[in-house]
Amino acid sequence: MASAGHSDLGEVASGIKASERRTAVAIADLEWREMEGDDCEFHYGEGPNESQDSDFPIEERSRLQEMLFLLGLETYQTQKLSLQDALQISSDSMKNWAPQTPKDLPWNFLRKLQALNAEARNTTMVLDLPRDTRPVEKESQMEEEIIYWDTAEDISADIYSFSELPTPDTPVNPLDLLCALLLSSDSFLQQEIVSKMSLCQFALPLILPDPENHYHTFLLWAMRGTVRTWGSQPPRVVGSFREDSMVLSRAPAFAFVRMEVSSNSKSQLLNDVLSPGHRQQDCFWHRDLNLGTNPREIADGLVEISWFLPSGREDLDIFPEPMAFLNLRGDIGSHWLQFKFLTEISSAIFILTDNISKKEYKLLSSMKGSTTKYYFILSPYRGKRNTNLRFLNRLIPVLKMDHSHVLVKVSSTDSVGFVRRVRAIVTHVTRSPCRRVSVEDMANAARKLGLKVDEDCEECQRAKDRMEQITRKIKDLETYCRDELRLQGEPWRKVAQVEKELCQIQWASDPPEKYRAELRHRLLELRMQQNDHDPSWGVQEFISGISSPSLGEKQYFLKWMEWGLARVAQPRPRPSPEMIFTLRPKHCGAMDFSEPFWPEPLGVEHFLREMGQFYEAESCLVEAGKLPAGQRRFAHFPGLALELLLKGLPLELIDGNTLSPALRWVTGLLKELHVRLERRSRLVVLSALGMPGTGKSTLLNTMFGLRFVTGRGRGPRGAFMQLIKVAESFSQDLGCDHILVIDSGGLIAGVRTEAGERFEREASLATLIMGLSNVTVVSLAETRNIPPAILHAFLRLEKTGHMPNYQFVYQNLHDVSVLGSKPRERRQLLDQPSDVGRATVQMEKQGDGIQTLADLAFWDPEKQHIWHIPGLWHGVPPMAAVNLAYSEAIFELKRCLLENIRNGLSNQNKNIQQLIELVRRL
Repeated sequence: MASAGHSDLGEVASGIKASERRTAVAIADLEWREMEGDDCEFHYGEGPNESQDSDFPIEERSRLQEMLFLLGLETYQTQKLSLQDALQISSDSMKNWAPQTPKDLPWNFLRKLQALNAEARNTTMVLDLPRDTRPVEKESQMEEEIIYWDTAEDISADIYSFSELPTPDTPVNPLDLLCALLLSSDSFLQQEIVSKMSLCQFALPLILPDPENHYHTFLLWAMRGTVRTWGSQPPRVVGSFREDSMVLSRAPAFAFVRMEVSSNSKSQLLNDVLSPGHRQQDCFWHRDLNLGTNPREIADGLVEISWFLPSGREDLDIFPEPMAFLNLRGDIGSHWLQFKFLTEISSAIFILTDNISKKEYKLLSSMKGSTTKYYFILSPYRGKRNTNLRFLNRLIPVLKMDHSHVLVKVSSTDSVGFVRRVRAIVTHVTRSPCRRVSVEDMANAARKLGLKVDEDCEECQRAKDRMEQITRKIKDLETYCRDELRLQGEPWRKVAQVEKELCQIQWASDPPEKYRAELRHRLLELRMQQNDHDPSWGVQEFISGISSPSLGEKQYFLKWMEWGLARVAQPRPRPSPEMIFTLRPKHCGAMDFSEPFWPEPLGVEHFLREMGQFYEAESCLVEAGKLPAGQRRFAHFPGLALELLLKGLPLELIDGNTLSPALRWVTGLLKELHVRLERRSRLVVLSALGMPGTGKSTLLNTMFGLRFVTGRGRGPRGAFMQLIKVAESFSQDLGCDHILVIDSGGLIAGVRTEAGERFEREASLATLIMGLSNVTVVSLAETRNIPPAILHAFLRLEKTGHMPNYQFVYQNLHDVSVLGSKPRERRQLLDQPSDVGRATVQMEKQGDGIQTLADLAFWDPEKQHIWHIPGLWHGVPPMAAVNLAYSEAIFELKRCLLENIRNGLSNQNKNIQQLIELVRRL
């Protein structure tokens, strides 16, 4: 009867509403009791969903609340922690400190995760003891107590007893911290946490337990932002590299679970399976990563997932294709629903146990008819050997096993050989017909079992429906852009060219008035032609999406648009592996940049650019008296765009197609910003310039948690800006309320001076960005390769006296792994003349007196201007670990930049009104 009941469970629970989920879960609980029959007394903790029992202990409910209180997260249960809360600049942003109390742990974890710090999970607490408790001989020193975290795979003899909750001077399990933080975060911060964990090669939370509210949540939305690149075999052929969302990509799935007690750590085993022979891969946290073990308090029932992704190199790849590996925390008997889910989506399940009792035998017998393959990993010396054999012999025909499905691992077992055997089993399963599932497929299975899926909320689904209505009409990108984004392309290029000529005439010593009048007339004609158009249906739908009164729905819509547009984008030539996996470009010499060197994909910025052109055309006509101000239709557009900027979306400052700034649109945005921020309008502008592929966007994202598109050849070519809030408690000390960060994107292509107009435009844009900035980071790939346009901008700004604080950053320079600059390489940069320097100086008519940066008046060789940043990866991607030295170097650079801002070493901080005027003048 139990077996039949289980086969019908999916049908019973499929399609149920959120209000009916408890009923479906109760069915699983009832079936568990039926399996138990009269042979075993039902105890708390034995059933599949003990949290659903009517006798659910109050102690368990309060345990979550106590954990939240311990971590200082209890206030975020109604008003969830947001991404903006986590990213704001505070005094702690300049400190490389260890947490002193449990309330510091969530913020410390978030900061380290943002910085891609490989030790984010291995946090220590430094406890400052009262003076009278310190040893006499160490009175002048702080007593440090190192707190180690672990998952405590082994459990005590009484597996159902509660351990004491951590107190301020005892450890907190890292998985408890992760679950508490996710339960306290909104959907967008959850997504950011999971995305950063993926970059750090940490296992990702897939099913989040919530004992307080009786719901286990499948984190589909949180996983949406996880995008990875991997290779295929044979390597180095056209199309051998693939970039895809891990939510959509299908792969065989293998689950590792524990039944009652196991002497072997399944998390350690998983890490061994995923690790190449020469380096340990610690995707899953386990008890042996640090000394000491600490029990989980609220994380039992958590399901984690990690992938093996091939590099395309047979000598490095453990498996030839992507594989998903899942890990259930806790005993399967206590988390029946999660185990049932794993049987529905896995190609094979590895069950680690020391003993098989009658209860577990009945549980596994209910899996009769499952297509999933089952493997047992036993430690018989600690268990009842004869009992195990008896039950295994009964299970073999039920689960369609043979004796090769039973593995024995004891302390004397050769670990390397055992891992090799597990890998061979995985490979064998994938070579035979087996299911391949995506995370979306897993979510469908979770829904049928009554699990809550985070993406099923009404706001998210309405936003998704709107996105699909827009993207469904995109059949051909070129046709869509011509028909729907009508004000861009050729109309905008013509306007930009006329505005450029008008600007040049303005600064001429004797401007021809007749020609100026002709240009103004031509500009008005072009703007009137633009203004005659109405926004297309697609643009109107986009505007409706970002105008939603629901802030959550607006944010969901933008995210859906980013992914939806990425999916319908026309195929582009795949970048070489060097472009995909490194931060330095393959070539730095002269290239032909008369045409764009990569096709720009369609993105959200194109819809916002269209809105900007409608606003520009209308504003131009109002200024010229051709349109009454009362007839304006698009005056509210900057306010809509500003809402997106305030919520963390990068906005386009300079259009990468025309290499032109939309001046009225940008100033309109800044005016709205000034009104919105009111008294907190003091700004510092920080910019990053460099050629594509030098890692500047990755650097900014890692430093401040920003969302600039990374990867040469993958994103838009224009310059983008993003706003960071400074905490009110720190703004007086830092001297500003917000930091406006500008990423030059693909504007600086490194063309030579002989490229003519293209070089002049690059130099002008570099001058504009640096001229707006208080602090500029110049990202370089080779020691003596300063792009001519950037050197040209330095020369221009030196004449104006408006010189930002500047830092030169060399990324991945000969695998440098130490902080600071190398004196000899610095002297090379300063002392050796280059053809670039001579040509640039000649263009500025400075004569032969200035040959290098050292000859410029602003250069101070004693100041720390040069940084060397190690490579991001330690090993060969995509399975390479994040280099800890990269994270540490980025933190030191961030601290230096903030110190310079605080100490007034940058240009004088400005308010938004001053910035608007500076934009006009530059």
